[in-house]
Amino acid sequence: MAVLVGIDEAGFGPILGPLVVSSTVFSVPRNHLESDLWQLLKKSVGTSHKRLAGRLLVTDSKKAYSRKKGIKQLQRTVLSALNCLNEKPATLTDLISVLCSDCTNRLSSYPWYQAMEDCDLSANKADIEIASQVLANDLNSNDISLLGIKSRCLDVAHYNQMVSVVKNKATVLFTAATNLIKSAWDNFETDDLQVIIDRQGGRVHYRKILQRSFEDMELKILKETPAASSYQLNAGGRQMRLHFVVGADRRFFPVSLASMVSKYLRELLVYNINRYFAAHCAGLKPTAGYWKDGLRFIEDLKKNIPHIQYDANQLIRTR
Repeated sequence: MAVLVGIDEAGFGPILGPLVVSSTVFSVPRNHLESDLWQLLKKSVGTSHKRLAGRLLVTDSKKAYSRKKGIKQLQRTVLSALNCLNEKPATLTDLISVLCSDCTNRLSSYPWYQAMEDCDLSANKADIEIASQVLANDLNSNDISLLGIKSRCLDVAHYNQMVSVVKNKATVLFTAATNLIKSAWDNFETDDLQVIIDRQGGRVHYRKILQRSFEDMELKILKETPAASSYQLNAGGRQMRLHFVVGADRRFFPVSLASMVSKYLRELLVYNINRYFAAHCAGLKPTAGYWKDGLRFIEDLKKNIPHIQYDANQLIRTR
């Protein structure tokens, strides 16, 4: 058996709200490493909103979510997958504890995250239980196991601190992804660990940055092309292969699921930002945090509720 890890982020571009990077980890027979997992798991998952017929939607989060569609499908898929791991978060506080407990103390200092316990996630427990069981049965029938789901939630103040140190937001993102890779290496004993990461930006060459991150491991370049860059790292008789692939969030099942986890957690946290400020100004237009609209939101705060004081370092990212 091999261990297959998918990693993707949500919130790399915005000016408001956290950057969330997530990983999903599966045990997969070696002969299925290059198989279409959607096809293998077609009884329980689908890639389109149409004709799901009770199955879970697993796709690039940009297709799973829109303001019009809301977070319903994100929530159903993420909570059903977590249920397969016997994790049943009922509130946003619970979800953060499951996915990224390291950030709990940091979030507690933000005024807009004080009411996370009131953010109820248990809208349709019966449906999630059924969908989760169907997924679990489908995984089991194909000798596949879901081993873990984890996130690295970089709240704005923490993100700003990291950027001030490394002077590059792409390096901040890579550091978070590296943390998830190291976690998989440390926690899942296998001599065949395969990690697929959705490539950000136009970087093709990763040798130097990987050598800095994994300085005790022997590194071999397998390929470096505009479409994908692959590397093999060895240490202690074990090996790991890392694949940075353009469009991985729509091409590889574990990466799509990681994309949805990241988007779901980020959207819930951004919802709490909007809820906090809307409580002080009923007509305030909510924001998704992206650059242009984020700047509009900041100006609306200055114009409509100038008396509400907040720490800009907790709300606005440095570039």
